[in-house]
Amino acid sequence: MEKIVEINCLEHIYPDKTRIELCGIAITIRKGEKVAVLGPSGSGKTTMLKHITGLLSPSSGVIKVFGADPAREYNKIRGKIGVVLQNVEEQLIGPTVIEDVMFSPLNYGYSPQKAREMAENILNELGISHLKDKIIHYLSGGEKRKVALAGALVMSPELLVLDEPFSGLDMKSQHTYVRLIDDYSRQKGISVILSTHDIELTVDFADTIYLISSQNKLFLKGSPKELFCQPKELEKFNLEPPAILDLFVRLKEKNVNTEIPTTVDEAVDLLLAKLNVQ
Repeated sequence: MEKIVEINCLEHIYPDKTRIELCGIAITIRKGEKVAVLGPSGSGKTTMLKHITGLLSPSSGVIKVFGADPAREYNKIRGKIGVVLQNVEEQLIGPTVIEDVMFSPLNYGYSPQKAREMAENILNELGISHLKDKIIHYLSGGEKRKVALAGALVMSPELLVLDEPFSGLDMKSQHTYVRLIDDYSRQKGISVILSTHDIELTVDFADTIYLISSQNKLFLKGSPKELFCQPKELEKFNLEPPAILDLFVRLKEKNVNTEIPTTVDEAVDLLLAKLNVQ
């Protein structure tokens, strides 16, 4: 399958001499793949995403996005990437929702009529058309994140980059946001990479997870099931497995013959089967 992002031993030195080195495992994101990067604050997650979006250039190492160097050849790939920042206030610039989402199409030279049509289409697809004429300043945190997502997707990118997308959201809003991104990715076949420190939310979402230690070393890579069934390995990253996986791992340790689920629905089915409930 086509490689969208390739990163190998990335190093960046900031002006204050802070060194971020992401070595240990090469990162590859393929077409349609959903990737989560898990790690504590300061581990280099945001630095990595800023390299993918061309905001930073590496001091050493290799990074390719759609086969191009994102910092030096950003114009070649900018129409293929949608970005949602950790602080969405920084990217919401229109007074109303529709005007904000229209900004990118207008910036690409589309007519106001076409830009409005594109904005209305993506708002409809994300189920937030009722916010169209709302003033952004008065939106809730969850609504602002959805509008920022609409702005990131309005140009139909092939890669969506999300930096700590669940920050500041309550649990219900987090799960709603995850479903929104997941549904859109499945429908359109776009690739997604997100950074987070919330292990629970990655179970249902990610195809592949990368764990970064506090020393900025890429240490583990795998599917949610592969990684989260290794509690001793997770301890090295100060992480605990999601509760649902931890339950089934413990059952297996007690010699219960069961598979390990990766979603709540799978867990329910397995439990019902064990209880002989139809």
